[in-house]
Amino acid sequence: MFETLSDRLSGIFDKLTRRGALSEADVSEAMREVRRALLEADVALDVVKSFTDKVRNRAIGAEVVKSVTPGQMVVKIVHDQLVEMLGSDAKPIDLHAVAPVPILMVGLQGSGKTTTTSKIARRLTERDRKKVLMASLDTRRPAAMEQLKILGEQNSVDTLPIVPGQTAVQIASRAINAAKLGGYDVVILDTAGRVTVDQELMAEVAEVKRQTNPHEVLLVADALTGQDAVNTARAFDEQVGVTGIVLTRVDGDGRGGAALSMRAVTGKPIKLMGVGEKSDALEDFHPSRVADRILGMGDIVALVEKAAANFDADQAAKMAKKMQKGEFDLDDLAEQLRQMQKLGGMSGIMGLMPGMGKMKNQIAAAGFDDKHIKRQIAIVQSMTKKERAKPALLDAKRKRRVAAGSGTDVSDINKLLKMHRQMADMMKKMGRQKGGMLGKMLGGLGGGMPNMGDVDPAVLDQVARDAGLGGPDALKNAMKGMPGGLPTGLPGMGGMPRLPGLPGLGKGPKGK
Repeated sequence: MFETLSDRLSGIFDKLTRRGALSEADVSEAMREVRRALLEADVALDVVKSFTDKVRNRAIGAEVVKSVTPGQMVVKIVHDQLVEMLGSDAKPIDLHAVAPVPILMVGLQGSGKTTTTSKIARRLTERDRKKVLMASLDTRRPAAMEQLKILGEQNSVDTLPIVPGQTAVQIASRAINAAKLGGYDVVILDTAGRVTVDQELMAEVAEVKRQTNPHEVLLVADALTGQDAVNTARAFDEQVGVTGIVLTRVDGDGRGGAALSMRAVTGKPIKLMGVGEKSDALEDFHPSRVADRILGMGDIVALVEKAAANFDADQAAKMAKKMQKGEFDLDDLAEQLRQMQKLGGMSGIMGLMPGMGKMKNQIAAAGFDDKHIKRQIAIVQSMTKKERAKPALLDAKRKRRVAAGSGTDVSDINKLLKMHRQMADMMKKMGRQKGGMLGKMLGGLGGGMPNMGDVDPAVLDQVARDAGLGGPDALKNAMKGMPGGLPTGLPGMGGMPRLPGLPGLGKGPKGK
């Protein structure tokens, strides 16, 4: 969502950081460009004015003028002000109340209230180990209650039984009583929406709030609607009173102005953001991390959290034992590719790494495409169990069968097999090094990213070619201009942070 704004700001700050000294005129010119970039991103005018004034006042002070790196000091000041504008600290959903804790979901029709309700319920159930009850109060939209019931079944979350003819207030009261009798920790009330804010909607929500006394009133706002989302938030807060905001469709191509304006205009914290359609595509809103992403600094913490969330201890232990024996078959390769997919694919991982935002064009030119991952998994899945365990069995006839089954060519099968052989050789080499590669790989939670700097660069380039990522030096050429200081581990880019619980994951990215 912040891609365009991030590109604009990166260009502005690149000019500043290249200069050895900054004058007041330089800072003023940069602030004018920042102002235009924020306005184009649909940030509210009063928010933009306040932001640029604060940055300018700090940037023309002694701390920048006398700094050894004045351009970088300006970037730091902008980062700090972005964090302040977004709310400084993360504010998770507050459950510190007597059970069952009522949470009231409000918002306009089409903003994603019902889907977000189920996402929050699943999150509280799986992550916080809470017993959750969901109830739909939408008596106007025919399929609303049925939709929530289906989502509840899909995510193993209980929903209040549907009783035709009841009003929203009656359903809410019944939900609270059912939650008390059923020993639930949390009850989430999904209210009806409207196309626009109207008095009837506000009156109904206000009455439900009076009857249920919710501990949290969460406004669900569509980030793609820009300033309309900000106006909606202001209206709901003034007439009903909200305690927090959930931004949906943050993964879309919106300009980001709503997210940057929401906290400053309403004074209410953004607590969560929806980053996809899947039921687990919900993230805590961390102002400092969002500021990092906007300024192209990546989000290593989010990357590590994703890795930890997808960590399978049993799978890691099995992989560790096989690697110690120097074993690495096609099932192992497919598992590593699936781990890549869970982390968002190659593009998802790189998007969270510092400095990678500026390099997306070079990466695309080198042929990095997450479709390769799906294609290669399909090839492996088209093989028999024996063929996956012993790739040597794959003669010309078997390869033609696998190609037909996976919708690929025999040449693709050959590339995958060649890449696998080279990776298997690396695994054997790593397994023989006492306290070396294998020891590093199996550290922490049972795994981590190996430092691939110890592997012959020629081998890595060959792996890249066989994976369909371009010719010799494709990886290195894609990473030209990579900023220094990045941790080591991923081939061709100088490295990647150690991620817990993913032994051998370096094999996946290496071929992608």
